[in-house]
Amino acid sequence: MEREAYKMERKEALYEGKAKIIYATDRPDEYLVYYKDDATAGNGAKRGTIADKGIMNNKMTAFFFDLLAKEGIPHHYISMPSDREMIVKKLTIIPLEVIIRNVAAGSLAQRLGLEEGVPMPFPVIEYCYKNDDLGDPMLNRYHIRAMKIATDAELDEIEHMSLKINDVLTKFLKTKRVDLIDFKLEFGKDVDGNIILADEISPDNCRFWDSDTKEKLDKDRFRRDLGNVEDAYKEMLHRLTGEA
Repeated sequence: MEREAYKMERKEALYEGKAKIIYATDRPDEYLVYYKDDATAGNGAKRGTIADKGIMNNKMTAFFFDLLAKEGIPHHYISMPSDREMIVKKLTIIPLEVIIRNVAAGSLAQRLGLEEGVPMPFPVIEYCYKNDDLGDPMLNRYHIRAMKIATDAELDEIEHMSLKINDVLTKFLKTKRVDLIDFKLEFGKDVDGNIILADEISPDNCRFWDSDTKEKLDKDRFRRDLGNVEDAYKEMLHRLTGEA
């Protein structure tokens, strides 16, 4: 559906996170998301800047949301008024990080003593409680129900959508010679109570490995001081959109 041509009025900042700022707009049902170049790791213990990260993540997120919409996945993305800005639907965010793991890496490999790079026999879903003060602790379905974060039926829907998103992205990225190792999703409820995809999909919250060389094309290059961080983000943007 075409939107009327008008200049979006950015109002007060509602929230500033590690990588984005959320602004109110002159439309009560829409927010404006500003993508920053700031980079953090270890729950903020390590901080830095990745040149033009905000621009690249904004473009990649828009690309992925458009791809998922074609497969019937509802999301909050509306439009991209500038390279760093995204207009999104106003949602009530469910305070869960939904992590889908296809290959052992990062904290999963450390916690379970698995060699990094070992494929999982099926996608593994983990939950974390979105709470910076508590360090985003892991939860299971019993915790989530007891804390009234989501019902069993809502978790079933979230898991169904997450696995479908994983299937769509995994197959598509294979055509770009990229393996989707693991990634984090967030969801929210719209005014009608429908659960839809929110946040972003980018090298900030996904592990992307080159299918042939296993080179890391994501924020692990920053976390682990591997160097060439900006180049990895640029390479992912190029493979997705062709943009140099």
